[in-house]
Amino acid sequence: MSDDVLKRYRKSIDNIDGALVCLLAERFKITQAVGRHKAEAGLPAADPGREEAQIARLRALAQEAELDPEFSEKFLRFIIDEVIRHHEAAKRR
Repeated sequence: MSDDVLKRYRKSIDNIDGALVCLLAERFKITQAVGRHKAEAGLPAADPGREEAQIARLRALAQEAELDPEFSEKFLRFIIDEVIRHHEAAKRR
């Protein structure tokens, strides 16, 4: 038994997931460059002011897009924590 509607939805989801992975890869390439720059310049790995501003900005965007702002914040915090981990590793090299 085949459900063509479900298959189309899943294909769209798969395409979106692929795009998200590519976007995250590009984002991490840039944040790794930021981490190297911070390490060379002796700057701290974390920037709490920038993080809070980004979270507030993305929560507002999420709300406008009818996405749960709590979810968007959790997602961004996960990314930020990973970026900071990379920046701290760059400082140790």
